[in-house]
Amino acid sequence: MDKKRPVNLDLWTIKFPIMAIASILHRISGFIIFFLIPLSLWALQESLRSAAGFNAVSDCLQNPVLKFILWAFLVALIYHLLAGIRHLFMDIGIGETLSGSRRTVITVFVLTLILIVLTGWWLW
Repeated sequence: MDKKRPVNLDLWTIKFPIMAIASILHRISGFIIFFLIPLSLWALQESLRSAAGFNAVSDCLQNPVLKFILWAFLVALIYHLLAGIRHLFMDIGIGETLSGSRRTVITVFVLTLILIVLTGWWLW
C-alpha cells in the first residue's frame, strides 16, 4: 500500500453524491425518531388517560418550543418513511441504477419538502 497517498479528513470539502446525503439524512432522521418516541408516547398516554390529561397535553403544545419539537419529530418521521419506502423499492430492483437512484432520491426530497410545508401549515 502506498503510504504517501493524500488523506482528506475534512468532511466539509468532500463532494458527497446526492445518494450519500440521502443515506446520511435517513440515519439522522432515525436517530431523531429514536429519541423523540418516548416523549411522544408519554404525551399520547397522558392525553388518553383523562380529559384533564388531554387538556394538559394540548396546553403544552401551545408552547412554540414544544410545537417546534413536534414538528421536527414529524419531519423526521416523514423523511424516514419516504426514504424507507425508497429502500424497499430498491430491494425489489427498482431504482438500483445510478440514474434511477438519483431520480428516486430527488423524488423523496421533493415529496418530503411538500409534506414538511403542509405539516408546518397544519401545526401552526
